[in-house]
Amino acid sequence: MSNWKFSTMSLSVLFTLSCSGPEAPPPPKSLGLAPLLQAEQRARDVQKTVDQHADATRKAVDTQERGDTP
Repeated sequence: MSNWKFSTMSLSVLFTLSCSGPEAPPPPKSLGLAPLLQAEQRARDVQKTVDQHADATRKAVDTQERGDTP
């Protein structure tokens, strides 16, 4: 009878330990880069707009210097 109790206890402990293995690591938290990337994209868009306006102004000045009519 003693062996029966020992084996039953051993099996129940082993079963409990095998089911409660190491938990999966939690997923990595967001690094918070999304707002920074959005701000960078907005800055690039603004720079493109500024460059387009500068080119248009430069062309207008060049045509006026040559005496061309717009």
